[in-house]
Amino acid sequence: MSAQIIAIASTTLHEQVAQRLRQMLVEGHISPGAKLNERELCEVLKVSRTPLREAIKMLAAEGLVELLPNRGAIALALSEADVLHTFEVMAGLEGQSGELAAQRITDEELAEIQAMHYEMMAAYTRRDLSAYYRFNAAIHCAINAAAKNPVLTATYNQVNARLQAWRFRSNQDGEKWARAVQEHGQMVAALEARDPVAMRAVLLVHLAHKRDVVTELLRAPQVTSSSAH
Repeated sequence: MSAQIIAIASTTLHEQVAQRLRQMLVEGHISPGAKLNERELCEVLKVSRTPLREAIKMLAAEGLVELLPNRGAIALALSEADVLHTFEVMAGLEGQSGELAAQRITDEELAEIQAMHYEMMAAYTRRDLSAYYRFNAAIHCAINAAAKNPVLTATYNQVNARLQAWRFRSNQDGEKWARAVQEHGQMVAALEARDPVAMRAVLLVHLAHKRDVVTELLRAPQVTSSSAH
């Protein structure tokens, strides 16, 4: 019994490490363009280099880090043009996901999204950005899953990974965060009404607002980026 449990744990360790690294990248604990220091990360995550390297390979496949010959891995750094191009593609994917989800969502899937929405609202009330973001991202993924199109989901996940860090940072302004919360309420209402037109519309508005906030962040004075190592 114990040997079986140990085997299962060891096979999932690199996935657990990958999840921790994703969170560090999204929440800015590892800056865009920064080198992933294996020794430091092993100490922080309390793992050996083997699962860490496997985790880094997973993140490279997702497009969150770049593997450079003889230089190791660096966190993805997007230019303003990269970000805007990615948002353009994401708009099509989000709109399609929402429209199909409104047509195909089951009662069980809707109940799960409603439950996550309540949890997200509780995190918003506490101003717990990290917890809020986890529920927020889970809701968007659940909407995509409710569309029941595996090709759409695979493409969505790949493109969305490039924007996660910026989407996290876009909620750090109180007024814009409040607006995003209101738009999430409209998403739930559109799903409850099984209204594909309304669902597509609110998702496109929501993403356009995210794009505008991210563009402002990208164009902000470069004091932080010039001092980053």
